[in-house]
Amino acid sequence: MSSQLGLTSHIFSRLVAILNSAGGILIFGLVIIINLDIVSRFVFNSPIDGVTELVELSIVAIVFLQLADTVRQGRLTRSDGLYSIICKKNPRIGHVLGAFFDIAGATFFASLIAGSLPRLADAWVQNYYVGNIGIVVIPVWPVRLVIVIGAIAVVFVFIGLVKRHIAAFRAGEDFER
Repeated sequence: MSSQLGLTSHIFSRLVAILNSAGGILIFGLVIIINLDIVSRFVFNSPIDGVTELVELSIVAIVFLQLADTVRQGRLTRSDGLYSIICKKNPRIGHVLGAFFDIAGATFFASLIAGSLPRLADAWVQNYYVGNIGIVVIPVWPVRLVIVIGAIAVVFVFIGLVKRHIAAFRAGEDFER
């Protein structure tokens, strides 16, 4: 059973790393497209159609592709001055608070998933797009799918963090994030 959990954890970590890498590749692609658009505007006086829409959708996709890894690495922006002091003085209380915060994070992203699934289905069925017909049309459903996948990964990362806090609390271990 323990080896199965280790394998599952390893596979999930790889998945989170793949999502993060996909976000990095998307950033690199945007840099290329934006620079090509700039050159095309100034050299040929002809902008590339759809760059604005593509950037708009890609930024949302990048955030959700990289969010699970950000949470897993403990780099999600938060104010933790008082929390850090509590963790140093009493690690057990720190683990209780950490588990509470991570449960709150998992709950938030679970509610985000619940709200995003109908929007994903609607975008798929209704064939929503951004852009102008005849010039450039970019479907919205892939980004909404990335939002759902990214949020699911974040929920699992938060659940893993809760499990770590509970195990560390039971073992009486010092606080590590």
